[in-house]
Amino acid sequence: MDIRLRFLGATKNVTGSSYMVELDGLKFLVDCGFYQERELKSRNWGPFPIPPKDIDAVLLTHAHLDHCGLLPKLVKEGFKGHVYCTNATVEITRIVLLDSAHIQEEDAANKRKRHEREGRKGPYPEIPLYTIDDAKKSLPFLYPVNYEEEVELSDNIKATFYDAGHILGSSMIKFQISKNGEKRTIIFSGDVGRWNVPILQDPTVFDYADYVIVESTYGDRIHEDQGHIEESLSEIINSTRKNNGNIAIPSFAIGRTQEVLYYLNKLLYQKKIPHLMVFVDSPMAIDVTEVFKHHSELFDKDTIKLILRRESPFDFPNLKLTRTVSESKAINNIKGTSIIIAGSGMCNEGRIKHHLVQNISRPESTILFVGYQAEGTLGRQIVDGNEEVRIFGQMHPVRARIEQIQGFSAHGDKEELIKWLSGLENRPSHVFVTHGESEVSNKFAEIIRENKNWDVSVPNYMDEAILS
Repeated sequence: MDIRLRFLGATKNVTGSSYMVELDGLKFLVDCGFYQERELKSRNWGPFPIPPKDIDAVLLTHAHLDHCGLLPKLVKEGFKGHVYCTNATVEITRIVLLDSAHIQEEDAANKRKRHEREGRKGPYPEIPLYTIDDAKKSLPFLYPVNYEEEVELSDNIKATFYDAGHILGSSMIKFQISKNGEKRTIIFSGDVGRWNVPILQDPTVFDYADYVIVESTYGDRIHEDQGHIEESLSEIINSTRKNNGNIAIPSFAIGRTQEVLYYLNKLLYQKKIPHLMVFVDSPMAIDVTEVFKHHSELFDKDTIKLILRRESPFDFPNLKLTRTVSESKAINNIKGTSIIIAGSGMCNEGRIKHHLVQNISRPESTILFVGYQAEGTLGRQIVDGNEEVRIFGQMHPVRARIEQIQGFSAHGDKEELIKWLSGLENRPSHVFVTHGESEVSNKFAEIIRENKNWDVSVPNYMDEAILS
């Protein structure tokens, strides 16, 4: 049995997740992600490595843009199959793709205006990669499945989705392939979540696999203890309030914003922080929070108890959800200290850029990062200590306090990833390490070799492997 596996993205980098599984002329994509690293964004505009019309189905691990963001382009260029994913992922992907299309149209229009003003012609970003109409046309291809429900892709190929514990509806995918009396099991980790964190259930652990494709975003480090989140968050909020500044939090709309709200609610209940105005300035985050509210079956026991006691972590006094542009702009007129949670999480686009313009040069304000910052992103430049950063074509000196709380991560660290792999009772034929910066992926591959003595490799972009 020769199964062809091609690595089409998230190889020695974090975003653009996409892998192809091929057998007997059938082609299946696992994820179809958008590249967010600045130096790799051109890949979004290039032709698909496989003609979309030749792809039989897509299996989507979750609704983050770096896993689902090229679906409208795939459909636009000829894909006609199902996009299998969980019910919650269907709902959130709809929100994410429409938001992505809106941002791309808006960014393209703004760049055209700026280039015209400057008397120069820009390259491809002046045209959106896909439009809102393109995104809408891709939505009917989303096909919901339940966790642990077997999906028959062909007579010989079956796939099953399992809870990854990463974001609401996130999945690990197990392929079971049978041919000529032989069987092979391939597991795609998706993004591996964490154990004993708020809101979501723990990641699924497997006891057998012939081949494993595992992410490595934080494969070279150990996260801060969860208890440090509350301590760090309360210190940052209280000290910034004392200085009469704002706390601007670039946050991913899916999962991270809801987790930040969970901790703010807890700190308010414990009276560890004052009752400041808290703005969720992200229409997408607001919509995603609504999805959370009607998928409580995916929550852990502690969060379900809160909801049963009518103490939802997604609603508390002084929380203001700002949908409109005018509401967003009005935040700048608030006197005193406010907490502003806005997208995008890596500061590449969205309303957070406007709040950075207002606060990044104010020594009394704090820019608080609560998520991963990929190489080449504006967020990474700020975290790395750049003295000046370019926002909307203008240079701004960085004078605000810059903080990052690592413990918020929805990705397992090296110990948690090893814990996940350690569920396997057999020795896999091979483990492929992906979805991490080059140095990190190589380091985690070495950790697996040292801990497990398994055969491990870190594939390059467009590498192929034959799984026998």
